Amino acid sequence: MFSHVVIFWTHPDKPNAVADLLAGAEKYLKPIPGVLHFHIGKMVGSHRPVVDQSYQVALNLVFPDKKAQDDYQVHPLHIEFVEKAFKPNCAKVVVYDFE
Repeated sequence: MFSHVVIFWTHPDKPNAVADLLAGAEKYLKPIPGVLHFHIGKMVGSHRPVVDQSYQVALNLVFPDKKAQDDYQVHPLHIEFVEKAFKPNCAKVVVYDFE
């Protein structure tokens, strides 16, 4: 199993950035073959100081192996997501990959 977690900080001057990013992920990323688990959502506030609350959106994908994730990265729909949903709406991204 290979997990791919992406944390997004949207542009604060774009009021629709979160909604556009969520819609773009659903449209472009969800249909890509090889994904065993797809979950994207908004940050949930917490009273616990250990919980990072500085970001706006998180994406959690699970693949059967690293090869499937590598194939996902170069899939035309992923590239379209980067150009049409990620770049126009995000100021920062952090990725965590682990097996």
